[in-house]
Amino acid sequence: MSIDETLKDIVVRIVHCDEEVLTPTSTWQDIKADSLDMVQVLVAVEDTFDIEVPDEDLGELKNLGEFVKYIETRLAEKGTAKGTA
Repeated sequence: MSIDETLKDIVVRIVHCDEEVLTPTSTWQDIKADSLDMVQVLVAVEDTFDIEVPDEDLGELKNLGEFVKYIETRLAEKGTAKGTA
């Protein structure tokens, strides 16, 4: 499963939105995620990908596409590019 698909799965499970509404340009506001949803997504991402995402970094990520790129970068820094081709 790709990073994009994994992130979508996490968001759908936590925010209870349809996967069809999740695009690279979807913002937290677009999917109606509240602050608790965002924290839960953050924890799930950290657990799933075995990375740490500081809260201030999450606040700077404007949409899901930026979040995917952020995860890819963090994994590359660790030398474990999970889910990439």
